[in-house]
Amino acid sequence: MVMFAALILIPILSVGGNVSDPACSYQDVLDHLNLTKSNELYIMARPVRNYKQRTTVSLEVHLYAILDVVEKDQKFIPYVFTVTRWHNEYISWDPEEFCGIDNVFLPAEVLWKPDLTITERMERNKAPPTPYLAIGANGNVEFINDQILVSTCRMHIYKFPFDIQRCNLTYRSIIHPSKAIRLQPRENSRQATKQAHEVMRTQYEWVFLNMAVTAHTAAADDFDEIVYTITMSRKPILYIVNFVLPVLFFLSLDLASFLISDRGGEKLSFKITVLLAVTVMQLILNEILPSSTNRIPLIALYCIGIFGLMLLSLLETICVMYLMEKDDKSHLNGDENHGLNQQPNCRNEGMLLGNDCGGICSTPANEALNAMLSGARESQSGVLCQTLEKLSDELKAMERTLRLLHGGQKEELGYWSRLARRVNRIFFILYVTLVIVFLTLLFFAWTSD
Repeated sequence: MVMFAALILIPILSVGGNVSDPACSYQDVLDHLNLTKSNELYIMARPVRNYKQRTTVSLEVHLYAILDVVEKDQKFIPYVFTVTRWHNEYISWDPEEFCGIDNVFLPAEVLWKPDLTITERMERNKAPPTPYLAIGANGNVEFINDQILVSTCRMHIYKFPFDIQRCNLTYRSIIHPSKAIRLQPRENSRQATKQAHEVMRTQYEWVFLNMAVTAHTAAADDFDEIVYTITMSRKPILYIVNFVLPVLFFLSLDLASFLISDRGGEKLSFKITVLLAVTVMQLILNEILPSSTNRIPLIALYCIGIFGLMLLSLLETICVMYLMEKDDKSHLNGDENHGLNQQPNCRNEGMLLGNDCGGICSTPANEALNAMLSGARESQSGVLCQTLEKLSDELKAMERTLRLLHGGQKEELGYWSRLARRVNRIFFILYVTLVIVFLTLLFFAWTSD
């Protein structure tokens, strides 16, 4: 039975073709076609027998990766596979005559290829060119080329970092108009999007959404064009964590600074430090966003708005400190005038008592020293009297300082201090209201379509 089966298979293999048959080789096909590098019939001209006949070129683009999107330079760098197919009327053979060989791979420079270019491309292809193309027995030619494209893309960064970008790749012939080469896409938008989702390798900081395919003829020069529009959305989490939240934290610190006392310069220096931190964040943002844009990005308005609010807060602090300092000066001038007015009377009383220390005997702040003063009157000691006068002045200064630090009683506050407190309270309410309204409006603008 085994030998019988073998006797049956031998004729079948001889009919179907054996790969070991010396007549079954790719070179035989090439010799049959007279396909060599020196044959200009295949290389130089468009492969049609009648020049009026158009060459139909079908195009298929697979998006493999989104390598980079440079907003500052408005560049889009994808990694794509381009499959180009056309018909060569000078190529045909019968596969049965050549042991079933129905396609042959040749060096890419041997055959004519359509002169397709991408109008948005800014630099040459960085990937090495594909060395081979495939020809079929019916004359169909297929050329697959992978490309790292550095193309220009107009960035719409109004909603950065919650933006959606659309970048075009426009394929067209360089010298052949539509009457010579007809470009047509092999896949529609739905198929191209599905294929891109299946083969996508990396997306950088972007999420690929869809790819729209549009074919049309340019009215200006009558050239066929196929436009692949790649739509992608940015992953905003990195910018939220590294930029949006830190600026919001600085605003929270500015709100918390209202709890710091207006006495002294600590509150003023704190607000200036926070304001400078927001300025540094604006400089970082300036390095990211392009300078040429039709609309101011919302994130720039976000920084400018917070910077303006914090600047108003700083100006209000300066105003309040000025009012309190003005009130303090009026208190000091009043105390000095009061001391000058009281000193002659007290000294007159001292003269009536017959000693030189009468200038401090009637001061209300020195009632604790009455016993010592009475001893000074009896001893008539000039040195001790001068010492007690200096001590009295220091006690008065300490009393004023403690009154200023503790704020004193409400009835002891001057007019300017009361006005400063009222201004501070009203401004804090308005400040919080402005912050809430500003952030709410910005949030709706960011999330709206």
